[in-house]
Amino acid sequence: MHAAFFLRHRTFICLLLLWAWPAAAATLPPAFTSALRDAGIPLDAVALIVQPVDASQPVLSHQASRAMNPASVMKLVTSLVALQRLGPAYTWKTEIWADGEVRHRTLTGDLIIKGYGDPTLTLERMWLLQRELKARGIEEVDGNLVLDSGHFELPALDPGALDGEPLALYNALPAALLANYNATPLKLAVVGDAVVITPTLNLPDLMLTSHLILDDAACGEWKERLRPAVSASAPRELVFEGRYARDCGEKQLNLNVFEPVQNFDATFRALWSESGGRITGSTRLGSAPSDKPALLSFPSIPLADALRSLNKYSNNLMTRNLFLTLGAEQRGAPATLEKSSQAVHAWLAEKQIAAPELVLENGAGLSRLERISAATLSQMLLAAYHSPDYSEFESALPILAVDGTLRRRFVDSPLAGRAHLKTGTLKDARALGGYVFNRDGKRMVFVLLINHANADRAEATQRALLEWTYAYRPTPLRKRSKKG
Repeated sequence: MHAAFFLRHRTFICLLLLWAWPAAAATLPPAFTSALRDAGIPLDAVALIVQPVDASQPVLSHQASRAMNPASVMKLVTSLVALQRLGPAYTWKTEIWADGEVRHRTLTGDLIIKGYGDPTLTLERMWLLQRELKARGIEEVDGNLVLDSGHFELPALDPGALDGEPLALYNALPAALLANYNATPLKLAVVGDAVVITPTLNLPDLMLTSHLILDDAACGEWKERLRPAVSASAPRELVFEGRYARDCGEKQLNLNVFEPVQNFDATFRALWSESGGRITGSTRLGSAPSDKPALLSFPSIPLADALRSLNKYSNNLMTRNLFLTLGAEQRGAPATLEKSSQAVHAWLAEKQIAAPELVLENGAGLSRLERISAATLSQMLLAAYHSPDYSEFESALPILAVDGTLRRRFVDSPLAGRAHLKTGTLKDARALGGYVFNRDGKRMVFVLLINHANADRAEATQRALLEWTYAYRPTPLRKRSKKG
């Protein structure tokens, strides 16, 4: 009987099933689903939530509980937990000991430096650190430079593991002792018919060779035309192949050439020498004294300020150092990746946010393994909004069409200047997460995660959902008429 009924009504049943699948898709904005189709991205590759910050339920949701690769949107997780656990005024420190006698502005003995993960020790701040050291009576070091990076305990890491680009600065590895984002700054200049490459700092342990060919192409994406490679032997040789447009003139290039401790050593020595200082001995790894106060404890900028650089420019190295710092502060030194993951899960448990899908590798989203759901991200964004640290958190995110990684995005949209969003970009992933200020002045949590081979074609899709969110207005309830 049932079989006969199905045969008689199969056309109707098939049409009914097609109409009902997928149920969530029926509520998605047509402009959004149309953009997905144009990009060749199926609905099952997308997860999203849009929710007013004062509402108990989302106004739009699709596959919200699905585990997705968020790319750099994962930085929201590390940033928020660190901000709430460490506080906006938290500072890292770099400590220095003089192991010997100081007379006539000369230290006869070793200079010991211990790092605690400060990711903000740029060239300018390194100069300030050295100025403070000289103010304490040391101009010359007649001894060695001893570096202590033991505050972090990390497994062997490969900077090129993600994409085979070990020299790319975004792949620089975290370290307790870090200088200038581990960058080796280089200047490229056209001199006659050649491209001359010189280091910004004096780096005696690095040889530079340019085989770049000058041409008359437009400058454009000039970095994409360079093919740098570095030798593994000492002294290191950095060789450039490829092409360089004459129209580019002089450019600055930052590469991840040295291991973090080597880079710190080279940077410290170069700046010390430039300001007239001298270090006679070699550099070695060692441990700072535990029973003797430091001669100098140099603080970083506050965490709230550091988060602006971290998120607006999606700085992977700063995030990875912050992730490890969180573990050390919450679970004790030395920092490990496992302690950091435990610290994040403990915060989520405290906030009663269930996140069974969460996978953390480095806390920065620079990973093929990391996973989170749109639901977990939206709950964290709502928790941030209702916290005392919200102003610091939101102000650290890129402003649409104004600054950071969103400076050139959607500049002709009515949303320009009205959204604070973290971006995420990997080969097969595009993501946005943060807050949208809609046309009625209501703040909306916004999360859109796309994992697909065509994710790089998702810009129109992102725009469509953002503009729907901007225009969103709840349907007013009809009043019942009274009869009497």
